Amino acid sequence: MKVVFHENFKSVYTSDPAADEGRMEAVVAAIGGQAQFIEARPASEADITAVHTPAHVARVKGKGLYEISALAAGGAIQAAEIGISEPCFALIRPPGHHASADSSWGFCYFNNMAVALTAMKRRKKIQSAFVLDFDLHYGDGNVNILGPEPWVALHNPESRERHEYVRNVAQVLSGVTADIIGISAGFDHHREDWGGLLETDDYYRMGFLVRETAVRNGGGCFAILEGGYNHPILGESVAAFLSGMSA
Repeated sequence: MKVVFHENFKSVYTSDPAADEGRMEAVVAAIGGQAQFIEARPASEADITAVHTPAHVARVKGKGLYEISALAAGGAIQAAEIGISEPCFALIRPPGHHASADSSWGFCYFNNMAVALTAMKRRKKIQSAFVLDFDLHYGDGNVNILGPEPWVALHNPESRERHEYVRNVAQVLSGVTADIIGISAGFDHHREDWGGLLETDDYYRMGFLVRETAVRNGGGCFAILEGGYNHPILGESVAAFLSGMSA
């Protein structure tokens, strides 16, 4: 599978867990045998300001985080573009699903999913999109930016029982019709991560369900990395998810 990545994502740009040293390296090591790496390119400021206010962009610049955040947003756009014709994963950071138009928190700065899907819509490459966000934490930024858009539907699964969680994902995807499915792929719901719920095989299953739905729709699918903080488990979970998307 094609994986959008850049060596600069290995840099420790802040002190938060998403920027920990070794986090990207753990994923690269786990997926190296199944990935065709594509070098990420930064998003244009026009693509970023299509979803974020100039004041928010200025604040990110003031923190010295614009370049790495724009690179992540650009990698998400590339993954969406590739995802139209084949499954693709954006191994990027900072994450994005807690970034709203004029604010951000939770280790996020720009909303990678919103930037990617909005760019695809503006370029007339899609007419409709569905976002599945299986991160441990509710993707408030995704909802705040994309929720009001009539061409986007979103789902954040919620359950404290792992089998019910995956069944919910399957049930929701069974009714999805969209040109593209974007996955905010946070792996911190793993039993050995912060969420303490899902097993590695569950990520394989969700990847398979997404790919199955995209094929049924005659559409595309892509995923972008959000959370996941137990480095070895993160690598295993991403590898399982990519295997499911490739099945």
